Amino acid sequence: MENPGYCTGSFDGLHHPSDDDDDEMVDIAGATLDFSTTDDVPPLSTGGYEEYSSGSSSSSRAAGMNGNGPTKLVDPLEDPLPGVGTYEDFNTIDWVREKSKDRDRHREITNKSRQSTVALLHSVSDAFSGWLLMLLVGLMSGALAGGIDIAAHWLTDMKGGVCLIGFWFNHEHCCWKSNETTFQERDQCPQWQSWAELITGTSEGAFAYIVNYLMYIFWALLFSFLAVTLVRAFAPYACGSGIPEIKTILSGFIIRGYLGKWTLIIKTITLVLAVSSGLSLGKEGPLVHVACCCANILCHLFTKYRKNEAKRREVLSAAAAVGVSVAFGAPIGGVLFSLEEVSYYFPLKTLWRSFFAALVAAFTLRSINPFGNSRLVLFYVEFHAPWHLVELAPFILLGIFGGLWGALFIKANIAWCRRRKTTRLGHYPVIEVLVVAALTALLAYPNSYTRMSGAELISELFNDCSLLDSSQLCGYEQPANTSETGVGNSLADRPAGKGLYTALWQLALALVFKMMITVITFGMKVPSGLFIPSMAVGAIAGRLLGVGMEQLAYYNHDSFIFKGWCSPGADCITPGLYAMVGAAACLGGVTRMTVSLVVIMFELTGGLEYIVPLMAATMTSKWVADAFGREGIYEAHIRLNGYPFLEPKEEFDHSSLAVDVMRPRRSDPALAVLTQEGMTVGEVEALVESTHYSGFPVVVSQESQRLVGFVLRRDLLISIDNARKRQEGVVSASQVVFTEHAPSQAPDAPPPLRLRGIMDLSPFTVTDHTPMDITVDIFRKLGLRQCLVTHNGRLLGIITKKDILKHMAQIANRDPDSILFN
Repeated sequence: MENPGYCTGSFDGLHHPSDDDDDEMVDIAGATLDFSTTDDVPPLSTGGYEEYSSGSSSSSRAAGMNGNGPTKLVDPLEDPLPGVGTYEDFNTIDWVREKSKDRDRHREITNKSRQSTVALLHSVSDAFSGWLLMLLVGLMSGALAGGIDIAAHWLTDMKGGVCLIGFWFNHEHCCWKSNETTFQERDQCPQWQSWAELITGTSEGAFAYIVNYLMYIFWALLFSFLAVTLVRAFAPYACGSGIPEIKTILSGFIIRGYLGKWTLIIKTITLVLAVSSGLSLGKEGPLVHVACCCANILCHLFTKYRKNEAKRREVLSAAAAVGVSVAFGAPIGGVLFSLEEVSYYFPLKTLWRSFFAALVAAFTLRSINPFGNSRLVLFYVEFHAPWHLVELAPFILLGIFGGLWGALFIKANIAWCRRRKTTRLGHYPVIEVLVVAALTALLAYPNSYTRMSGAELISELFNDCSLLDSSQLCGYEQPANTSETGVGNSLADRPAGKGLYTALWQLALALVFKMMITVITFGMKVPSGLFIPSMAVGAIAGRLLGVGMEQLAYYNHDSFIFKGWCSPGADCITPGLYAMVGAAACLGGVTRMTVSLVVIMFELTGGLEYIVPLMAATMTSKWVADAFGREGIYEAHIRLNGYPFLEPKEEFDHSSLAVDVMRPRRSDPALAVLTQEGMTVGEVEALVESTHYSGFPVVVSQESQRLVGFVLRRDLLISIDNARKRQEGVVSASQVVFTEHAPSQAPDAPPPLRLRGIMDLSPFTVTDHTPMDITVDIFRKLGLRQCLVTHNGRLLGIITKKDILKHMAQIANRDPDSILFN
């Protein structure tokens, strides 16, 4: 069962780049996995263009053998070839070319729309197709998210017992219509029985506890085993969070199959199993991956998105917003999350469509009502006491804790994941998942706060104690004088009782457990999100601090800190608010989100008036965490996995020049180039076969080295292969021509092969003395694959995205060879 290259980020089992590789210079034969999904472009050996050529090849051969006229030359510019303009797996797209293609397509549709009514209708449908696609993405993602929520709730409850009137009911639904529940034990009803009651006939005693304990561990192991086995067998890309890979894909990188139909099916099923197993993970990050899979699959229904990688990435940016919208019930926060955290290119049009798609998804989820509370928000809170200016100090303290925890978590998790990748631990993913699941279940069951699901725990911690609450967290001593009771349904600050002290000890143990177990859980070979575990850590710390502040205020209301705003018998401190602020601080420390996080939190809880405490804690958390390292958890995993991602937030402050980074270096062989005329088909094929480069500069001649253009390896191979089939007389001795007019040839010479149509006539160039900080900005803002370096118009070398990433790694004293799939 050993398979080291089996999961996200572990592509070393798929592709081994050589020293002269770059992120665009990937060996075409390097990828050994075949993802025959709907989002794949036919590779060179498939019939994608053979069918196209079969009908035309016979006619061209007939024309060639007919002595009445010369052989027809195939020009890719006049006669586009299927496959030209597409990309190999593990390559970066050419943003400039893709946007240019879309502008040309739009210009052609606009011109035709003035000529006929049919063309006008086609123009209208083309403009409307983007909104229709967003509608479908929102509906599909919302429906899937609702199904995941319902299924996860049911399976989580199944670890504790089963409903006798229907095994498909979860605990809450089973007891919903029961007339035999009491107020004190409203979660107990005869229709729902624990496993001990079913097996032993009683729910009391040590034996019944042991039976329930063992059944809890059994179900946790079964669910985690099914999750990791399904991922391993059917969709290796379905594990992990998915957000680091989504960020890389949105930056222009291609990972075939990562957003395919098999990944969607397996991720949806295994996400339910992984969450239900009780592992310290959430479903929020994977839901972003699920939404992007939906968008990618639906893109194939619309030609302009199917054939244009840049347009497809606009849709994927909107899908990322949809994922957060359905994960938290936060459509506005989802849009801001996509803009702030994952998107590389986010035009205004994408902002509007993201908002529309997130709205549709949220409406769909609300219609399904998976939480059964008729609310869209996951953790609805209703705090009765306003916060006071003095409380900003503990809120900032929570921000400092969140920043420290975020920095510590990132370093510990990356160290553990690196150990997993570089030792034999990574060879046994199934065993690792089972061991962690068993350890989690074994330690979690005795503590009621770790036994419950992450979302249930956070909801409990956010809760503001009222007169009707029977939770241990509301185990205060009852006031002797009823006049001390607060206003409305809230209670005045009271001294802590025995129940509350017990709950605080359990919460302290839960905090230590969650902090440690989340480090080794995130990054395993099952779908695993980080939002809920991070929020749970912060919410526990916040609740502990909130109760401490509440007791401090109760016993010291005459001190100068509380005097004037906290009178005896008043509800001064709200511990649930501290839990909410702590949750935001810890999530901010781990992900480094700011604006989107604050909006998500107030959408998530409905606590609109608590924006200032959330903002203070979030910004403090980010500043503290940035002091230990500027990378969030997703950027750290991108670097760990060696993805060619040029971080837009990272500053380049080195004084190097383009000539210092370009290749070839002084000790390297000369740059492989094509000449605009004079080379034969055989010479071009020999050059392509002897290198792994994905593109070649075209020059006037080997002597002058004056730059003419740039041609991609894939386009070159497809064009030559098609010409051999469709153009009579093309042999190895045929001349390859990149000029506008074919040169004069001897009468008995084979016909030339014109390839000017596949050449980029305006490749981006910089001079050898261009500062690298400007070059890096050009790469970031234009999304370039490569940039040519010239001196007085003569070609000197080439800079690729991987060259820049290697250079930046060297400056930061990191291993430059870790770039591209370590």
